Parts: sequence; structure tokens; C-alpha cells
Amino acid sequence: MEGLKECEANLVVHLHPSKAKSASEAIFSELSALLFTYSETFGGVVLAYDPNIRSNLGKVLPGIHPHFGVSLKARLLLFNPKPNMLLEGEVVKITPQSIHAVVLGFSSVFIGDEDIRDEFKHKIKSGKEEYISKSDKKHKIKVGTILRFVVKSFDEDILHIVGSIADDRTGCARWMNKSLDKWTQSDSTTRKTKNVDGEGLQS
Repeated sequence: MEGLKECEANLVVHLHPSKAKSASEAIFSELSALLFTYSETFGGVVLAYDPNIRSNLGKVLPGIHPHFGVSLKARLLLFNPKPNMLLEGEVVKITPQSIHAVVLGFSSVFIGDEDIRDEFKHKIKSGKEEYISKSDKKHKIKVGTILRFVVKSFDEDILHIVGSIADDRTGCARWMNKSLDKWTQSDSTTRKTKNVDGEGLQS
């Protein structure tokens, strides 16, 4: 999925001297505080980290609040969606005017009526709302669907995405993958048939 990237960061974690005996535990606690928040320093939302501590203890720095620094290198997994990127999220709510989803379990997505292409028609079946494609009734978007959509904007403060399914590349990811597989198989069969016909002509 687009929007994910890895980076290596050189960090210095500042700890209180009282945590000297359990520095590793304190370091993990400090790093965990970065999770699922947007970091301007790293350019994305920190999803995971893999630290490599270079030394157990650093030099104690004097001051009103004395502390010591521990140097470490960490591999970070970041999430930073940009406009026009293709993402996937699970649909959690559907209304006649909108589709709501969640990406990676934490980032909310809103797709308004103006960004839902005309191909999809809102219907209510057995008390449940869904969008059904006019061109293929098997192409449905309902609660629980993994939706492929295009990013329009991303609010870094509240981790909220405004998306769109106006593009033909968007819709139910499962249906789209199946359609692609069928097209690929059909194309492969056509090519084989042409090759067989060609060989017959040559003989």
C-alpha cells in the first residue's frame, strides 16, 4: 500500500538518573510515546520502531533537572499519505451521502457524496446500507468491505483522511483483484490461442 515508508533515525533519549538501572525499559517507554502520532522530524505517523542501543548509559548532564542521554539508532515505519495516493481501508459506516472507513486501524477516512462516482447507487438491503455498482451488481461496498480509494487530503493533527472513489481504480479491493485476475487469465488464454494459430499457419 502506498503511504508507508521506512527510515533510519539517529536518536538521543534523555532519561532521569533514577532510571539508570532500567535504561532499556525507559527507552522503550519513550519510543512508545511516539507511536500513532505525526512527527514533523520524521515526516510521518510513527507506526513501529526497531531500536539498536549503542551504549547503556550516557553522560549525566547537570541542571535543574539532571539527566543522561542514551544514543541509539532506530528503524522506523512511517505512514504519510499524500494527495493522489491509492490507499485501502475497512468500511465502518455507510450513509446515503458518505462512506466512512479506517486505515491501519487508526486513521479515519471520509468520502463524501461528491467523491462517490455515479456508477455506485446507494441501497438498503435487510436494514443494511450499501453501495452497488450499476455495471456489475457483484461490485458492492458495505460495512466490512476493504475499500481502495484515492487520497484527497490528510490532516496531520487528527490523522484524518478525506478520500475519493471517483477514479476507476477505486472501489471494493476484493472485487477489483478478482476482475484483474480474470482479465489476466483471459488475456493469457487469448495469447496462447494466437500462438497456436500462428504455428498452424507456418506448418
